Amino acid sequence: MKITEVEIVPIKAQNGLIALASGVFENALFLGSIGIFTRLDGSGYRITYPTKSNSGRNFNIYHPIRKEVSEAIERAVLAKAVSVLGYQTQRSNDYAGYGNTLNP
Repeated sequence: MKITEVEIVPIKAQNGLIALASGVFENALFLGSIGIFTRLDGSGYRITYPTKSNSGRNFNIYHPIRKEVSEAIERAVLAKAVSVLGYQTQRSNDYAGYGNTLNP
């Protein structure tokens, strides 16, 4: 499966959720509302797929069925997330006076 586009939108952190991702697959399928969470042990990020609650039950909107598809999506989304969120953290530190990456 070829992932042709990934977009990351950082959000105000809430219960570990730090960003939302969307992607285009095979130039034919758009999937959105993929959650990006920090791992509980702080070792990186994990992704979740959207669900809908109804009468106290959660239903999956969509999710990969094959392991290789799941891994391909996770690699593409997390690679982009590290790039975007790392840049955002660097910019935040510069703004707060903790670094000098804005003016190398």
